[in-house]
Amino acid sequence: MTVHTAPLEPNDAKVELRASIRRQRQQRAERRLQEHAAALCERVLDFEPIRNARCVSVYASRPHEPGTLPLIEALSARGVRVLIPLLGDGLQRGWGVYGGAADLLERAPGRPPEPSTEFLPPAAVAEADVVIVPALAVDTTGTRLGQGGGWYDRALADVREGVPIIALTFAGEVRDGSHEPLPREHHDVRVHGVITPEGYTALPQ
Repeated sequence: MTVHTAPLEPNDAKVELRASIRRQRQQRAERRLQEHAAALCERVLDFEPIRNARCVSVYASRPHEPGTLPLIEALSARGVRVLIPLLGDGLQRGWGVYGGAADLLERAPGRPPEPSTEFLPPAAVAEADVVIVPALAVDTTGTRLGQGGGWYDRALADVREGVPIIALTFAGEVRDGSHEPLPREHHDVRVHGVITPEGYTALPQ
């Protein structure tokens, strides 16, 4: 007798995928993660819109995420204003300007590294000429699987029209949207492209 299993609801499917991808990420050695971070930095700096950007939003990576510290430092060395997610009073989410590697610290358990610079409101991301977002996976339709809090989907509403939103992932986390699409909900904001250590892929909108 064949047992038919009902497909998971998008949110439940996301929970399962996140757990699976996080387990895979935990298996990468520190040396390999550092190599990936260096390669990602090179790929992002080669991205055409980055070359003339005056302000870029970049997430500060946590352990086992695609590393961004080399990229943040390289952009800052170019004189680019780098906006990093920052938690303000009352858990209000906004942005802070990168003030140097020594100032980018994990200020509470479980939170990503944050600067101690002035708290800027969510709308400050409208200054960015390119927005680099974290992703656990991306598919070729532009759907991004985030960490689950929904913060970036809300924050991206303030990005200026026409500004590229680019996700960073490891190579094996880019899926063919026609064969294995990521679960998607109405609030999910599509990304314009994905950069892995191997290179850049533009995505349809």
